[in-house]
Amino acid sequence: MSIAHEHLLEIRDLVKDHLAHKDEHELSSERQAFLKDRIRDSLQRENGVLIAHYYTQDAVQDLAEETGGIVSDSLEMARFGNEHPAQTLVVAGVKFMGETAKILNPEKRVLMPTLEATCSLDIGCPADEFAAYCDEHPDRKVVVYANTSAAVKARSDWVVTSSIAKDVVAHLHAQGEKVLFAPDRHLGHYVQSVTGADVLVWDGACVVHEEFKADGLRHAMEEHPGAAVLVHPESPAAVIELADRVGSTSQIIQAAREMPNREFIVATDQGIFHTMQKQVPDKELIIAPTAGHGATCYSCANCPWMAMNELESLATVFERDDNEVFVDPELGRRAMVPLQRMLDFKKNL
Repeated sequence: MSIAHEHLLEIRDLVKDHLAHKDEHELSSERQAFLKDRIRDSLQRENGVLIAHYYTQDAVQDLAEETGGIVSDSLEMARFGNEHPAQTLVVAGVKFMGETAKILNPEKRVLMPTLEATCSLDIGCPADEFAAYCDEHPDRKVVVYANTSAAVKARSDWVVTSSIAKDVVAHLHAQGEKVLFAPDRHLGHYVQSVTGADVLVWDGACVVHEEFKADGLRHAMEEHPGAAVLVHPESPAAVIELADRVGSTSQIIQAAREMPNREFIVATDQGIFHTMQKQVPDKELIIAPTAGHGATCYSCANCPWMAMNELESLATVFERDDNEVFVDPELGRRAMVPLQRMLDFKKNL
């Protein structure tokens, strides 16, 4: 068993505990309204903007849009924070997103509701082990997923998000390059399959997408024969093979808008449904199953760390001294190179 896979097994224990208690902290509508007003005032007073990921809680997503921020995937989060004039970026997501914002905006203050919100892909790719792995394969271009630490990004040649991973690898393949891809093995193998590139893949996985099951998905397809299947490429290959469309969060939402189907079975974090349903209000969205028949949870597709971005912690985001994101300046300069390469590549697509 690889070290990365051992990390993944440890992380799953944390996820199970979160899923058992995820509904304990629901707020009343009155409390939500009070907290939202407080956060609005703070953002205005501190020249801040709220940047939220699609996987965060519904109320957080709504507040980001209501206050002139954004709800998006990680690539658009990075671009928006880089171009927005606000001097404080409040990033509702997981830690690597806050680090990315700080790398791209070293002169700005970057705050998060909690710095404990991390990612199984980040945890499963320790910088020292990854650097040693890269050293063993000096003939390969190092392409790392955005779901990694600043130190891992600094060791890479390219940073990618799920929306442009296959385009970047196809570009490198056309130049005759071999690729070392990290940390998500499912995304890496998917990119390899669609580009034909020579790709060596690190053994990491997302605890949410890893749990989607092909057998359960086939059963859902039988129950909804007219539904199109939309799958995030962090999912296992057997699930991807059943997809009508494979793509990032933003690409999944776009597919639901463009495709004529009235029903969609969606294999990604359930948090996406809030924004997605707003854009296709007349269509039915069905979460892909992660559990077998008789299970108490038909689909537990919720990131436990994204769920840590709560209104309560956002309401005090400017008042605490334990939630500002810092990146070593030299490390940030080195990580900026592959990040900027990604942003420039995206502009030219």
